[in-house]
Amino acid sequence: QVQLVESGGGLVQAGGSLRLSCAASGRTFRSYKMGWYRQAPGREREFVAAINRGGDSTYYTDSVKGRFTISRDNAKNVVYLQMNSLKPEDTASYACNADDRLFWEPTLPGDYWGPGTQVTVSS
Repeated sequence: QVQLVESGGGLVQAGGSLRLSCAASGRTFRSYKMGWYRQAPGREREFVAAINRGGDSTYYTDSVKGRFTISRDNAKNVVYLQMNSLKPEDTASYACNADDRLFWEPTLPGDYWGPGTQVTVSS
């Protein structure tokens, strides 16, 4: 089992940047595919980005391609989401997810979630 805690959210103007971090407990972090999801008020949760166990394969939803970058540091048990050129429509609570299934299906979440961190982008 893994426990996840996000940090790095906040209020930023449109066009600005934020870097989210997700710290994972346990010694088997490299066993998990990691993903970021977001949920805005009144909307369903949506997939944002995923990274495989080794960190050499990533996948993004179309709306963030070229603006967001997911990365991981397996030595530090941390996954990051660098968000550039932020837009008001990026406003949401962002949560990280860990998936220990063996197949690579980047948009499907696993069983483990962090509590989330709020990102607010003002226009």
